[in-house]
Amino acid sequence: MSEAASVPFSETKAPESPDRLHRGALGLIDISASTMANIGPAYSFYFGFAFLVATAGIAAPLTIIAAVVAIAFLGNTLSQFSRAHPSTGGFISFVGKSFGGTSAVTTALLCGAGYIIAISSVLAVSGGFVSDILSYYFNWNVPWIIFSVLLTAGAVFMTVRGVGVSTKLAGAFFAFEMLVLVVVSVVAIAKNGGHLSAAPFQWSHMTNGFRGLAAGFPLAVYLFIGWENSAALAEETGNPRRNVPRAVFLSIAMMGVGYVLFAYATLTGFGYNATALTGTTVPFITVAHNVLAGFAFFAYMAGLTSTLGVLIAAINSQARLIFNAGRERLLPAWLGKVNPKHQTPVNALYAFTGIAGFIIVVWLLGHLIGGNSGSMDPFNFFFESSTMGTILVLVVYALANAALPFYYRRYRPQEFSVVKHVILPFLGLVAIAVPVYYLTKPGQSQPYSWFPYAALAIVVVAVIYSIFLSRRDPGLGDRVGSIIADE
Repeated sequence: MSEAASVPFSETKAPESPDRLHRGALGLIDISASTMANIGPAYSFYFGFAFLVATAGIAAPLTIIAAVVAIAFLGNTLSQFSRAHPSTGGFISFVGKSFGGTSAVTTALLCGAGYIIAISSVLAVSGGFVSDILSYYFNWNVPWIIFSVLLTAGAVFMTVRGVGVSTKLAGAFFAFEMLVLVVVSVVAIAKNGGHLSAAPFQWSHMTNGFRGLAAGFPLAVYLFIGWENSAALAEETGNPRRNVPRAVFLSIAMMGVGYVLFAYATLTGFGYNATALTGTTVPFITVAHNVLAGFAFFAYMAGLTSTLGVLIAAINSQARLIFNAGRERLLPAWLGKVNPKHQTPVNALYAFTGIAGFIIVVWLLGHLIGGNSGSMDPFNFFFESSTMGTILVLVVYALANAALPFYYRRYRPQEFSVVKHVILPFLGLVAIAVPVYYLTKPGQSQPYSWFPYAALAIVVVAVIYSIFLSRRDPGLGDRVGSIIADE
């Protein structure tokens, strides 16, 4: 008897003949590349490392290492769920199977809100990055919103065309950015070989000790957002019970090693001078200019391709969470429709990017109405929306960690492990508590000071709506996770 057949589920199935995605279209390399493209190392590192150094000093790589450990705990949770119950619904299905229909709808709404708000930051910054490149090299001043619209339309077109072609394109973008990042890093370290230092890995150089590490920890975790990408591609992946967990840990390990290398090279390029480093907008590009001169153009291009890779990979995976929730009637059913020609979740793709675009428009109008049009900078929006989205995503991570022991005790008691299913997810919850605290603590500047209240309001509305829907539709709980990727 197969592993899938041995799962003791007794729920009723989702609506008869649910729309299915292109099963078996992707392999381990495909989903690993898509996951790392979603993480977007150049995109994340370019805009985040200066802040890490500002909080932790030249020992900022230790903050990244701490984040790798925390994400690995979360990776265990996702891997354990995916081995037992691979699903395009990802965390939504996992939490719902553990705690019931109300929790599933709540998680679906939080997932949708968190990822849509976060992806809106990518839509904005993609146009902003193109606008900056044209301004720097050609002195052209074209409004960034034009490029954001064009790039988003192109990304949606590719994702609608098919998961295979869009995933491979995102993987190609990722390969290019990694090549540039590694070349610049190795050259920077080699050119400064006469005065290399171990200071970035020494606790004595951590500014303010644990407080400095903890202050930068939320951003260090954000560097890895997208690590869960492969789970949402389970239905389109061959042997998802094996390949999804492998993709999760392979991606976390490769990105962890990469970020530490890029961080050390950047610090080396600035002579371990934190003040000089934090005085630049994108320190890595400054290092590229210093060590390879004209090659810095490729560093700019790596930032652009990284942003495009994030755009495609994130839309691909995160829209599928919404699609599956629509397919199982946790969200409106029209979200669960598949394009018959390309076997892609076309309605969810349109809704996902459309709402994200609407958020940008509201933000722009808010600044115009408030008479503060000078601050309508896409990078300003990036920091604001990514912070707000991350708070909601961290809540979903916490729910998944809390759900794992209950799931295995209920459905797979013969496989229950205290270490894998209790201790590691508990450590994952502890790791999540640190960034949640620093993202929600009092005393922050506006608009960050009201983000915790906005997040709490979204949680409350999601719970109320979930209770209402569960009472209205008694069969909802039975449909959660009823569509298993390899069945």
